Amino acid sequence: MNILKKSGSLTAFLLILLASGCDQHEQLPRLKDTFKDLFYIGTALNYNQIMGKDKPSLNLVREQFNSITAENVQKWEQIHPEPGVYHFEPADSFTAFGERNHMYIVGHTLIWKNQTPSWVFLDSDGEPASRDTLLARMRDHIMTVVGRYRGRIQGWDVINEAFEDDGSLRASGWLDIIGADYIEKAFAWAHEADPDAKLFYNDFNMWKAGKRDAVIQLVRNLQAKNIRIDAIGMQGHWGLDYPPLDDVELAIKAYAALGVKVMISELDMDMLPLPGDYTGADITQRVELKKALDPYANGLPDSMQTVIADRYGAFFNLFCRNHESISRITFWGVHDGLSWRNNWPVPGRTAYPLLFDRKLQPHKAFFTVIKSAETASLN
Repeated sequence: MNILKKSGSLTAFLLILLASGCDQHEQLPRLKDTFKDLFYIGTALNYNQIMGKDKPSLNLVREQFNSITAENVQKWEQIHPEPGVYHFEPADSFTAFGERNHMYIVGHTLIWKNQTPSWVFLDSDGEPASRDTLLARMRDHIMTVVGRYRGRIQGWDVINEAFEDDGSLRASGWLDIIGADYIEKAFAWAHEADPDAKLFYNDFNMWKAGKRDAVIQLVRNLQAKNIRIDAIGMQGHWGLDYPPLDDVELAIKAYAALGVKVMISELDMDMLPLPGDYTGADITQRVELKKALDPYANGLPDSMQTVIADRYGAFFNLFCRNHESISRITFWGVHDGLSWRNNWPVPGRTAYPLLFDRKLQPHKAFFTVIKSAETASLN
């Protein structure tokens, strides 16, 4: 029987822990066990965690999660910073950690507009590289990186954020020099490098109609050419009033109808004020810090804990209801202190977007998420 059912409420549960003097983590229900019959529950790891420098949060990862994604160490600028130079140590450590703990390991990311060194797109004279040169560099990178972890990393975000919200292709060196077919070539080469690895397309605002329809067409085009694509990663960089739940569910069903799985690949919940009307996750966005944009610098009131918990609960009820279409839910960070939300799009804020606080203790949202699985099992 789940410990929440034994205690009857979150308050009673915490009182039991305090009275017993036990380590709270030893008594917590485990996300990976709670959802084991529905989907993987993952988290993103940063450099210090990957290199074993943050042991407390690594212990939490082992206890709670059964899937990991590398936040940055497999992105081109870090793993392949110069021509012919690869820095594999962090990515090797990441992969070994996942193997030791029997986790589903996700490679992130092979081809992206951002965090790619400028030399990739230039020739020896500093001019834009030719199509053939850039294709050769792309193939070498994919074959080298995916090939090194062949049979060890279970799935790859092959292409990251290739579309605008209206469905048009995002401007990038890849598109400008190679053309739209850079996407299919990347998927084809990733499959060649590891025929058994699952291959994913990953993007934010995947619930918006224009981007949704463009990705649907992309999947159909790849399938028509017998190019492997296994899943769609819907980045879950969401907030308290966006996106509409109905739009998320509609997108999940639309992608699943193509015969591919859906993953909520980068989940966090932003409760801080939006500096404008932008609801995406373009890392180039920057807004100056103002006090009004950082209302919880001294702590999150219980009333907001409840609001965030309710929002997480609504999403997880939706995920559980559509669990046959969803293969993985990955939180973008282990605890609040490590979240990119603290510095994007407003550097220096204090954010509370994840299930665990800066002391690695569970937020109220943690228990609401756990409860969603219990509710699903009763339906």
